[in-house]
Amino acid sequence: MTVSEPVPLVFVPADGAVREAVTKVGGQPVWLEEPQWPLSRRTGRPMEFLGQFALEGGRLAHLFMTGDEGEHVDGTWEPEGGENALVIQPGGHIPDFVTVERRREGPSAGPDHLPRHVDAGEHPGEHSTEEEDRRPWQFLGGPGVEPHWLQGDETPGDGWQLVVQLDSGKLPFEVNFGDA
Repeated sequence: MTVSEPVPLVFVPADGAVREAVTKVGGQPVWLEEPQWPLSRRTGRPMEFLGQFALEGGRLAHLFMTGDEGEHVDGTWEPEGGENALVIQPGGHIPDFVTVERRREGPSAGPDHLPRHVDAGEHPGEHSTEEEDRRPWQFLGGPGVEPHWLQGDETPGDGWQLVVQLDSGKLPFEVNFGDA
């Protein structure tokens, strides 16, 4: 497979609530099937909705993560720790380590924001001489787009495709990915 260069992006405020099946962060999910809101394994409470990302074939990937709600919940960075979930609709599969409930609305990281692609020279690090520092840390995935690993390559194996890479420092709301 040919490796594609990621296109950096930022998220800008939407004019209001986004109710379409488009890529966005914040707000409430747009469900394409019955709602499937993930619950934190540790607390049993609904996870925080971070955003949704348009996929090929008219599908959406809904991203959730346990928010702090005043208490620290460890393991949000673990792929199968039960403190984050990616719900794909239609036709997705909920893994055994995720529990969901039929909830249409719930906790959100913040108001709706829509993606805006930026020129490579616009993102921080543009004046760096180090190649690693010039790479974007926030971008949409897709065929041939590879993640920029923070602490060494952790590629999950065959059959996986990057949906999005988010940077906690570039999101329009506070999120703790365990990267700082």
